[in-house]
Amino acid sequence: MAGHNKWSKVKHIKAVVDVKRGKVFSKLSKELTVAAKHGGSNPDLNARLRSAILAARAANMPNDNIERAVKKGAGELGGDAIEEITYEGYGPGGVAFMIEVVTDNRNRAANDLRVLLSKNGGTFADAGSVAYQFTRRGEVRIPKGVLNEDTAMELALETGAEDVEDADDEWILYTATDQLFQVVGALRDRGVQSTSQKLIYQPTTPVLLTDLEQARAVIKLHDLLDDYDDTQNVHANFEIADDIADDLA
Repeated sequence: MAGHNKWSKVKHIKAVVDVKRGKVFSKLSKELTVAAKHGGSNPDLNARLRSAILAARAANMPNDNIERAVKKGAGELGGDAIEEITYEGYGPGGVAFMIEVVTDNRNRAANDLRVLLSKNGGTFADAGSVAYQFTRRGEVRIPKGVLNEDTAMELALETGAEDVEDADDEWILYTATDQLFQVVGALRDRGVQSTSQKLIYQPTTPVLLTDLEQARAVIKLHDLLDDYDDTQNVHANFEIADDIADDLA
């Protein structure tokens, strides 16, 4: 069973704030569009799209917005073509960043991210120079409810997940990339609904931040990258030392 770092709680707080700000709709819309672009507009035949629709509905995204995003991805509405790109970089203290972007202008996105990194103690990195410090995996979050650790482990084994992490009020199940949606389906068959399911870059070589000011600088950069309009997800390999985590939260 994987350990739990307090930075996860900080990220959870930010996610709640993002929902309140409505920023989450933009990211959900882009995920719907990209999912439909790559797998078609029929959610019964496109597991990624089905997952994106469930996430959009869970966030109370209007049905008209969902339908418009799907049609855009399927090419029914025209407009500029969008693409998925993953950029790499380093932040203060040698922290590695993987930045997933959905954009209609890759040159603009690359330049904007380069400026954000350089102005905040980071550097833009060549493709592949950071990625080796991460493993691509599926992540499924389920509310704890009445599930204790033993039950969560049993669910993971029964559904084909590889690992379980305790994350405050949730259990996080990790899967192989090609098993993500099968695990979600197996959970659903057992009456367990996930709150989110997505592919992530999981760090294999974490950097422990023990200096408060450096940790603040890293989190500031993380938030700036995450708040950039074309950013879909930001993954980083830092952990926060327990004795400074409360000050950051």
